[in-house]
Amino acid sequence: MIHSPIYKPKGRTNEYGDLAVNIYTECNLGCTYCFAEMMAKGFGRPWTGEVKPRKDIVLSVKRQLTREKITGKLIHLCFNCDPYPAEIDTTPTREVISAIKNSGNNVQILTKGGLRAERDFDLLDGGDWFGVTYTNDSLFKPHIYEPNAAPSGERLVTLERAKKHGIKTWVSCEPVYEPETVYWLIRAAWYINLFRIGKMNYHPSEIDWAVFGKKCIELSTIYTRNISIKKDLQEEIMK
Repeated sequence: MIHSPIYKPKGRTNEYGDLAVNIYTECNLGCTYCFAEMMAKGFGRPWTGEVKPRKDIVLSVKRQLTREKITGKLIHLCFNCDPYPAEIDTTPTREVISAIKNSGNNVQILTKGGLRAERDFDLLDGGDWFGVTYTNDSLFKPHIYEPNAAPSGERLVTLERAKKHGIKTWVSCEPVYEPETVYWLIRAAWYINLFRIGKMNYHPSEIDWAVFGKKCIELSTIYTRNISIKKDLQEEIMK
């Protein structure tokens, strides 16, 4: 039993929501930029890519919600794993969402799982946020950076379908490999309620981040998009 799986994010992650919960032990999407894998190895912990629900995660979430009388919060799914990993039963995700909603909270989902996330749209409403990570323009096939994730085009289709269900939609543009792909998304994606835009962290890059950030702000004004510039990128713009 996990005593308190719901926690308050710290550091960079506190930009996202009030609280968060990680449903699975690891992630099997194989992203080359994975921060969770980097942190695990940094602490000397093995990272196998084998995904299982955390022990008694659904019961633990329900008990904490009741015990601490958590209500009226936006709870993020997930930081250290994907709520819709590849090729496993994601019923625990649905049950965690249901528990959060039944206790008077809302969820903020971030996934690269594509259309398999659509199954749970019936649990969500206008107080919830459904989001995807967008890193590249490989729209119709898996990308080398994210070999087991849904292609970017499938993720964008899922966002558009969420919007039609009355769910608020968002996209996390981080890490950024090619600025032009982000510019294109700002111009084209009318169905996204919020763009969270960052940079490339933990890896070298020759991108001029100040120029990139200012261009995103300019395009958001032209196309009336709602954007949030992440702290690391804000610092580059202000230099």
